[in-house]
Parts: sequence; structure tokens; C-alpha cells
Amino acid sequence: MAEVEESGAAGFAVEPKRVSGLAAFRMIAAMWIRSTMTYRFSFTMTLLANFLVTFFDFVVILLMFAQVDGLGGYDFAEVAFLYGATSSAFGLADLALGQVARIGSRVRDGTLDTLLVRPVPVLAQVAADRFALRRLGRVSQGLLVLVWSLVILDIDWTVLKVCVVPMMLLSGGVIFGAVMVAGAAFQFWARDAAEVVSSFTYGGNTMLQYPPTIFAREMVRGVTFVLPLAFVNWLPALYVLGRPYPVDLPQFTAFLPPVVAALCALLAGVCWRAGLRSYRSTGS
Repeated sequence: MAEVEESGAAGFAVEPKRVSGLAAFRMIAAMWIRSTMTYRFSFTMTLLANFLVTFFDFVVILLMFAQVDGLGGYDFAEVAFLYGATSSAFGLADLALGQVARIGSRVRDGTLDTLLVRPVPVLAQVAADRFALRRLGRVSQGLLVLVWSLVILDIDWTVLKVCVVPMMLLSGGVIFGAVMVAGAAFQFWARDAAEVVSSFTYGGNTMLQYPPTIFAREMVRGVTFVLPLAFVNWLPALYVLGRPYPVDLPQFTAFLPPVVAALCALLAGVCWRAGLRSYRSTGS
């Protein structure tokens, strides 16, 4: 009987148990983290290099304010607050999902096929592949500037304003992440569009480091109503600073980043599924 059971069990293919996306991401990322920490000195150097390279963006602002007293009506501390908020949010998204930008090369060379046969969501595999812990340098640098700006700013703090700051960082990270995923989905059709996607992610991060008052109203409307990057930091940050928004909007919009982030994540998921369904292996 035992032999029959064994032969019967061996005679049928057992479908592997599917792993959830979050669990798969944790396992794959942990593997790469263990690999990275094998060479601790090398990791420390790359982390420090990432910190310094991203800090040069803030050096540009420092040099600018060495020549002027204000920028678009904003002083140095206020611009530092905008910079710290968007850099921290973008750093979180880049840490978790920065690798999805490589999907175009996988589509072109057909290596995406190996991910499709595994019982793990493809997005989790792509995002966690070669997980770069060194990107914490960007997050820590942004948070350092953000905390420093909050110390020197003269803000009339309320409970709502205190809650807006962490909400802004988390929601902004989700919004940036959604743009990254949607951009990765676009590469299923465009094949080689990583630079186009970067213009919206890295370019958007750079734009949000500066006050909205220095940009044309049409551009401000575009990043508010079309590609809602303004919800990353402009809307909530200007509420904290007590500044009016250049586009007439009710004050409660400063509290909408979580809603906008959820909608962006939903749309990005739809785009990703559509792109993945259109994939027909290399040459498609």
C-alpha cells in the first residue's frame, strides 16, 4: 500500500505553492542584503558614496542661496524643507522599486521568461532583484536635511501639521513608486524607455525640490491634475509652512496625498498587468 501511495504521489505533478508578493520580496531582498553584508567595508564605502553623491543636489541649493536671499518668495529653510521631503520620499521609492527600471532590458533579451515560470509575482521578483541597500544613503541624506530644516523653521505647529509630515513622506514614496511601476509597464511596449521614465521620476524629484512659484502655472497644473507629483510634497508642505498654493485649491487637498497615492498605486497595478499580459517573450 505504501508503494502504491508513493508511486501515486510520484505519478502526479504537484503544483508548487504560490508565494505572496510581499513575502517573496522580503526573501529575495534579504538574500541580496546578506550577500552585500558579506563585504561590510565595501558596503560602507558605497553607502557613503551614495550619500555624498545625492548630497550634491543640496549643494546646488546651498550655492544658489549664497548669492540670493530668496527663491520665488521662499527662504533657504523653506526650500530645504521641500528638498528634504521629496528626497526622502523618492529615496524610499527608489530603495523598494528602483530596480523595476531594468524591466526593459529583460524584455529585450528574454530573461523575463525565467521569472514567469516561478510561482511568485513577477513584480516582486523584478523589484527585489539585486536589492541595493546602498540606496539608504539617499534616504538618510534626505531625512537629515528634512529634520534640520524643521529645526530652523519657525512653524506654528498643530497636531494636524505634525501628522502631515510623516504622511507626506509615506504617501510621496507610494506616488513615486507608482510612477516607477507604470513606467516599467510602459517598457513592455516601448522596450527601451528607461530614460523617458527617469524624466518623470528623477526629473520630478528635482522639480519638487524647488518652490512651485518659480514654475509656469501650466506646469504646476500639470503636476497637480495630470501627473499628481504635487501631492508628494508641494501641497502638504505648503500647508505646514502656511503658504498659499499657486493654483487655487481648497485647504483640505493638503490631506489628500494618501488618497492620491492609493489611486496611483491602483492605476499602476492595472498598467503593470496590462503590460505583462502583452508580453510574448523576446522579439514580441
